[in-house]
Amino acid sequence: MDPQAFIRLSIGSLGLRISGTTLNSAQSGLQAFSAPCSCEIRLRGFPVQTIAVPLLSSPEVAPEIHSIASIFYLEESDLKALLTPGCFYANQACLEIAVFTGRKGSHCGAGIKRQQIGTFKLEVGPEWGEGKPVILFSGWIGIGKNKESGKPGAELHLRVKLDPDPRYVFQFEDVTTSSPPIVQLQGSIKQPIFSCKFSRDKVTQVDPLSTYWSTSDDGADVETERRERKGWKVKIHDLFGSAVAATFITTPFVPATGCDWVARSNPGAWLIVRPDACRPDSWQPWGKLEVWCERGIRDSICCRFHLLSEGQEGGEVLISEILISAEKGGEFFIDTDRQLRTAATPIPSPQSSGDFSGLGPIVGGFVMSCRVQGEGKHNKPLVQLAMRHVTCVEDAAIFMALAAAVDLSIVACRPFRRKLRKGSRHSL
Repeated sequence: MDPQAFIRLSIGSLGLRISGTTLNSAQSGLQAFSAPCSCEIRLRGFPVQTIAVPLLSSPEVAPEIHSIASIFYLEESDLKALLTPGCFYANQACLEIAVFTGRKGSHCGAGIKRQQIGTFKLEVGPEWGEGKPVILFSGWIGIGKNKESGKPGAELHLRVKLDPDPRYVFQFEDVTTSSPPIVQLQGSIKQPIFSCKFSRDKVTQVDPLSTYWSTSDDGADVETERRERKGWKVKIHDLFGSAVAATFITTPFVPATGCDWVARSNPGAWLIVRPDACRPDSWQPWGKLEVWCERGIRDSICCRFHLLSEGQEGGEVLISEILISAEKGGEFFIDTDRQLRTAATPIPSPQSSGDFSGLGPIVGGFVMSCRVQGEGKHNKPLVQLAMRHVTCVEDAAIFMALAAAVDLSIVACRPFRRKLRKGSRHSL
């Protein structure tokens, strides 16, 4: 398998210090800079990222050099677009960081109005496309000027770094319930790698998965699907037809009492398994995916993934918790950098303390992502895997099973009031 070239652009070690002259000349004095400071990080073609910036009180204090505040992942087409001059862009593309103090809006008329302190700009150059690790900037830099003295009014500390981040890219050739082949994408070339087999039928006694599989006599009955969704299974096979990974529902998706959706108080759950190397025809649990619906103006599907580890107390390590739009779809991902930055306010879960300290076993930033469509759309999941986490085909297969579980969860979490077409097995 040949990977595709990706680049990881990280911005970190953020800190802001304000000179005494600037503080004294400000209309609101020290109060103007005691309000929260933030920055907007902009890169052409990507959504703006808003990040808090620590205000450093002492000149001797320096931010943590390895802290990460923001990350952009660029593929080859992104780099080409940034490096190619366009008729709609007068200037060369650049990374821009605008620093602000205060908040947007006000509270009861007494809030501190947000003001821009200054801007840092870094032009996109040829070194961005060389595929080598490079530190583009590290240290302090003056941003903006004092209107009275003309001297630098504030200094920003940051570290901007590029790292190669090669990935394998896979795609399901059709909706998961159609048991499609899975191909690896290499530019315009599609190379078959796996096939997947979806099933809702009762498990026979000769199926090794029957150790974990839970079914009932009314298995695939349409009326049962209106009350609960269970008995769904996906097996991933290699090109020789051998099963190399699987996933199946262990806790049925059922509506909460008094409503018609799967609530966080009783989430549905999938078990992701792989072949047991020590026991032929046996399976070893690898991960668990809990899923429920978050109701709001726009409904979201919450996917919470635990890695099952015999070496950890309790056997479960929280790895990822992601909200996906029920209508538009979105991206499920495992990325230690992105999730550690948001770990301060994790989404509550009925079966976890919300502690993200267990992310340690998977190190190295990006691990995988799976892009899925929203409810009712023809979805062909797109999966990306970091090359450093894949040593063999079987490593990739287990993530295909996880991606299948995420994709089918969008269907499993749809409101139960919607009736199925009788006799339709793949419209689920």
